[in-house]
Amino acid sequence: MYPCKRLFVCYGHHLLVQGPRVIVVGPTDSGKSTLSRMLLSWAAKQGWKPTFVDLDIGQGSITIPGCIAATPIELPIDPVDGIPLEMPLVYFHGHPNPGPNVDLYKVLVKELAQILERQFAGNAESRAAGMVINTMGWIENVGYELLLHSIDALKANVILVLGQEKLFSMLKDVLKSKPNVDVVKLQKSGGVVTRQGNVRKKARHYRIKEYFYGLSNDFSPHSNTANFSDLSIYRVGGGPQAPRSALPIGAEPAADPTRLVHVTISKDMHHAVLAVSFAKEPDQIISSNVAGFICITEIDFDRKKITYLAPSAGELPGRFLIMGSLAWLET
Repeated sequence: MYPCKRLFVCYGHHLLVQGPRVIVVGPTDSGKSTLSRMLLSWAAKQGWKPTFVDLDIGQGSITIPGCIAATPIELPIDPVDGIPLEMPLVYFHGHPNPGPNVDLYKVLVKELAQILERQFAGNAESRAAGMVINTMGWIENVGYELLLHSIDALKANVILVLGQEKLFSMLKDVLKSKPNVDVVKLQKSGGVVTRQGNVRKKARHYRIKEYFYGLSNDFSPHSNTANFSDLSIYRVGGGPQAPRSALPIGAEPAADPTRLVHVTISKDMHHAVLAVSFAKEPDQIISSNVAGFICITEIDFDRKKITYLAPSAGELPGRFLIMGSLAWLET
């Protein structure tokens, strides 16, 4: 039994002001997702409603890959049905790893953290139940930097390190000045199997398919059409921060990682997975969470219409769409 089960069992009084904020860290295929689900289920069995925060954009435990997300957990997680979702809080990075836009990943983690803080401020029950945070398996160099950023942004006070002595020592040392933060070393989960890159790619494919069709093909997605003029598609990141004329002599303009770039519809968008933003104006896109996702299945340039797959019929909840590198070909 994991010793961290005590984290939730010992909190017997609802007068608790702030519950534990547990972040599960470690290398790829060390059992982080499994442990996160176990902790959430233990807490739910004790009557708590902890918040699950998923920062692993390569896997997507709450929604499709390419996103960071959070959702309250009210019941033990069913091993078949997975995580029940009502209205998850989802931000779209658009890539299966942070590499293409590391700064955007930081911005979205901070944005998510701020929203959760506001929710906790108005909900004593959620605040007392705390959170469980799942992370990526990228723990070296920039990955380690992102891990420290996540710990700080989400104010994690219990760090569970799975199967990595070096990471445990590094975190123990860098966090030693914070007396209220506990760093705990755990053994790699038993039964964990190392997955190859092609297996991970297939898993991402099936996660997107589950979004549209359900775990058991029990959903009925709809094929809808829209005029080019009805939609505004953006990428986040790219383009110079300042014109070359404004830079010192010899300096090259750097890309702005949070700059919005309007995208013209092209044949390259065939099979692209796009996020539908709740933003009312383009400058709100980065700070707004997303309503859901569509997949472009056909583009008619003569009629200037696109056909897309969506979870439901009817108009999209927003006209601003976000494009990353995710694509899905229905098979």
